Amino acid sequence: MAAIPHEAGPDHTLAFLAEGYRFIPNRVDRFGSDIFTTRLMLSPVTCLHGAEAAEQFYTPDRFTRRGAMPPTTLRLLQGSGSVQSLDGLAHRWRKRMFLDIMRPGAVAELVDAFTAEWRDRLPVWERQDRVTLFPEVEELLTRAACRWAGCPLDDAEAPERAREFSAMIAGAGSPGLRFAQGLRLRRRTERWAAGLIEQTRDGRLAPPEGSALAVIAHHRGEDDRWLDAGTAVYELLNILRPTVAVGRFIVFAALALYQHPTSRAFAEGDDRDVECFAQEVRRLYPFFPLVGGRVLQPFAWRGHDFAEGDWVLLDLHGTNHDPRLWSEPKEFRPERFLHWDESPWSFVAQGGGPYDTGHRCPGERTTIELVKRASRLLAQDMRYDVPPQDLSVDLSRMPAEPASGFVIANLRARG
Repeated sequence: MAAIPHEAGPDHTLAFLAEGYRFIPNRVDRFGSDIFTTRLMLSPVTCLHGAEAAEQFYTPDRFTRRGAMPPTTLRLLQGSGSVQSLDGLAHRWRKRMFLDIMRPGAVAELVDAFTAEWRDRLPVWERQDRVTLFPEVEELLTRAACRWAGCPLDDAEAPERAREFSAMIAGAGSPGLRFAQGLRLRRRTERWAAGLIEQTRDGRLAPPEGSALAVIAHHRGEDDRWLDAGTAVYELLNILRPTVAVGRFIVFAALALYQHPTSRAFAEGDDRDVECFAQEVRRLYPFFPLVGGRVLQPFAWRGHDFAEGDWVLLDLHGTNHDPRLWSEPKEFRPERFLHWDESPWSFVAQGGGPYDTGHRCPGERTTIELVKRASRLLAQDMRYDVPPQDLSVDLSRMPAEPASGFVIANLRARG
């Protein structure tokens, strides 16, 4: 059997930073293969692409996330001992905590909290000549997430908390100044979260029963002991920060409404239609480009033997644009989801596989519902102009966003 393609050269980290989301797809096209090897950060790595690769990658207990994420990503988006760094029983036990927090009724409460924040903000936006939507949405999500999670947050500190969460997300894919800024601000956020955990455990703070703060502060592991304080802080941030990250999808939804006006009928339609719109936003626009793993259980695929400890990267963004899976993948077509087979491998914006046993994001349904609600708010609750601006999306920046942050003007609330 022929050997899989290998990219010659001592290291290709600079190419990865320059190409970003296109790094793996460019080589998949060049080699004509869904699997190839290269070197990043001076280490050998196997890159995978496509639905079949996703199924291999998300086979339970085949990979670990430990040692698989760049230091920037680990330090800003996870933390040692957090759920994504666990495997086997420990992972499933901790994952159950997140699934309890993100139960359907709680998701609806978060979406309603976000809607209330949005509508309360409309009169402020109406008084402004121009509004840059991206930072505004991140603050609304911060306020809604903290209220929903049982974390006290007054009006004065909300902008700072939003800035901290935003910096963590923006710096996760950058080894430079954005990473340094994100790390500095994350430390401040951790001190705030540590105070909430401590006050909840000693009774000075009583968050609502079932809220994220209450559940995490009192969660017991498989050893029947509370999470150590540091891990509890990481997991609380792993609820709040990803909620703020949904702001990127919301701004991309606004971009889609502007650039693809015929899609507005889906955003204004029934629940099925608006879900199609939200899903197409998540499929087409860039979120995180890839996910990494280290092999736990040796296996073979496509003529390649994966040994224990091998570093593997799965192409998320490229799989969502695979023409074998999605016709006209670069076109914005919400109607494609009217007849989608709901494969857990072909649509991997936030990971693949099952929610309960694997590493697929437990907050994915929350993301979908927030994008659905925001799309309706943009399409039905307000009218606005989109002045000339730079709406380009730089795919070398990870995570990506519209260059201008999406500026709107002459906003008028409806009804």
